[in-house]
This record gives sequence, C-alpha cells and structure tokens, in this order.
Amino acid sequence: MGIKRSANTCQSQTAVQYNTIKVRLYPNAEQAELFQKTFGCCRYIWNQMLSDHEEFYYATDKHFIPTPAKYKNEAPFLKEVDNQALIQEHNRLSQAFRNFFRNPAAFGYPRFKRKKDDRDSFSACNHVMGSSATIYITRDAVRMTKAGLVRATFPRRPRSGWKLTRITVERSKTGKYYGYLLFACPVHKPETVEPTAERTIGLKYDLAHFYVTDDGVTADPPHWLKQSKEKAAAIQKRLCRLQPGSKNYQELVQKYRLLHEHIANQRRDFLHKESRRIANAWDAVCIRDDDLKAISEELGGNSARDTGFGMFRELLRYKLERQGKQLLEVGRYTPTTKVCSVCGAVNETLSPKVRRWVCPVCGAEHRRGQNAAVNIKAQGLARCRETAEAS
Repeated sequence: MGIKRSANTCQSQTAVQYNTIKVRLYPNAEQAELFQKTFGCCRYIWNQMLSDHEEFYYATDKHFIPTPAKYKNEAPFLKEVDNQALIQEHNRLSQAFRNFFRNPAAFGYPRFKRKKDDRDSFSACNHVMGSSATIYITRDAVRMTKAGLVRATFPRRPRSGWKLTRITVERSKTGKYYGYLLFACPVHKPETVEPTAERTIGLKYDLAHFYVTDDGVTADPPHWLKQSKEKAAAIQKRLCRLQPGSKNYQELVQKYRLLHEHIANQRRDFLHKESRRIANAWDAVCIRDDDLKAISEELGGNSARDTGFGMFRELLRYKLERQGKQLLEVGRYTPTTKVCSVCGAVNETLSPKVRRWVCPVCGAEHRRGQNAAVNIKAQGLARCRETAEAS
C-alpha cells in the first residue's frame, strides 16, 4: 500500500510541459518547391473555409466550418501537399472563432489571408504508429511527410523523455527556412513560492530605459541594438534615392530585410536574457498591464511596440510560472505615476515631461519612473494578499 501511495503521489506532482526547439532548415530545390506549394495551399484553404463559413452563416444564422476534404475534388492541387497541414489550418480557423467569441475586443474577427502580407508557414502533427512516426529527427535532418529528410542544424538536442508532437515550417522574408519543433516533456510541478516584499520587484515600463525598478535600476537596451537601428535608417534613406524594381534596388531591399532580421534576433536575445535574469533572481514580479498600442498611438509612432515590452511580459510570465513564481499584474488604469509613494497623495498637476517632482503634501522628492515602480509593487502585493485571504 505504501508503494502505491508513493506512486500516486509522484504521478500527481508531474505535469506536461511544452518546449520548442527552433532549427534552421536547408531544403533542396524539390523540397523548397513543396514548401512553397504548401504555403499557398494553406492560404487557399483558409480563405475558402472562411468564405463558405460566412455564406453559411448569412443563410442559416449558424456557424459551420467545412473540412478540407470538401475542396480536394474542385482543387486537385491540394492533394500534392501534406494533408496534416490542411487539417491544422481548419483547427486554427476554428480556434480563431472560439477566441473571437470568447473575447472579441482582444482577438478580433478572423480575416482573409493575402500572399503579400501573410506569414509563409504551415504546421503538421506527428502521428506515432507502433515503432514508426510521421515526423522524427536524425543527427542532421528532420524527416517530414512527403518532403522526406530535410537537412537541418540544431542549436540544441531534445532531452531524454521528450516526445515530438508537432512541427511548424516557416519561410522568412529573407528566404530562410526554419522549423519549430514542439516537444511534450514530463516535469515535476514546482512548489508555489509565496511572494514577500523583500523578494518582490516592481517594474515600470519606460520608453527611454525599457523599464525602471522600484530600486531605481534601469535596463537600457544594449548599444549594438541602437547601432543596428541607425544602419537600418541609413539604408532606408538610400532606398528612397533608387529606382524601384532595379537590380540595385532589389539588392538593397534584401540587405535591408537581413538587417531587420538581425535586429529582431538581437532584440529577442536581449528580452530572453533579461527575463531569465529577473525570473531567477526574484520570487515575484509586479508589473502594470500597459496598453503599448495605445501608448504608441498617443506618441504618434511605433516606438513603444518596437521595444518588445509586450513580448518581455509574456516571456517573464512563463519563466516565472515554471518555477512556481507569480507575475502580479496591476490594472493599466491604476494611478501610479502621480501618486506619492510615501504619503499616497495624488499630484494632479504633474506634467508628463517632468522627470523629478516633489510631493506638495509631505515634501518627498521622487524620480518619476522609480516612484511609479514602488506604487506598482505595493499595489501588486496588496492584490496578492487580497486574493490569498479570499481563497
């Protein structure tokens, strides 16, 4: 009896965690052609299913999405690609409608896809039948249905016990192919870490310094990211002087795309390292749920969204959860900047351009970002205590 209880206890403490390994794919000419056909077929089947769904809804006032099998007789080219990729498009469209009905303001109504602005990608699930599988990896390749063995380079290898569940193939704007391998791996559930004031940090988004902590520490993006953006601006000026469609113009466009891809990789590397450092160093993080899109529109540009702070929040969230820690979010309309963190008085006359100010009630001197971070931390911990008491 003791052994059985121990086994059941161990089983209840395990969970399934999903990890993704991004690999660089090097398809040959035939495989690249197959990938291009699959991208187009996925886009075609999405638009056809969405169009038929709308016609059926207008006629019957009911929701129904046809399966890809309906279109294969009238579009025989769909049989040339992996059927799993078409099935995944059906699943994605169904999920898009479920998200829309659950929260229309956040997700929006599914739209038709256009070739010039759509992401070239498709997904396929791995089906294991006995000792064989439809998708598997070798030392230097990934085996896929109809494509066969596609040469690949792996930044890291899956650990023992990881099971390959799905692959997503993507072609970037620069013509590079990538594969996203999704693995299901069993892990032990982490013990929940109760946040304390000493082991909790408050973060305030800052356009100039990325964020400011309640201790006054800033996280300025690396200088090389700024240098890359300056190079991109210089190339864009040169593009304005060239004739569109010329050979020099096309070569410079490709160089511009490669540089933007490099900037995106640099930004992603910075966000991953910074979020990992914070998740390992603190037991809880308090942050405000700022609407970066609204901030960008208010400032008249894309500066707020270009920083990647929204991605930073999501990276921080899942890295904390995997350690049993919490990301304590404060409502975006909660007053933090104009509130004195010492006495709680509200300074309604505070101008957005003022970086330092003195509380008119208690006389405390504040730095704008640090004061807001202190208030965010206090609000986050207070809501966490309220939730714990209510439960």
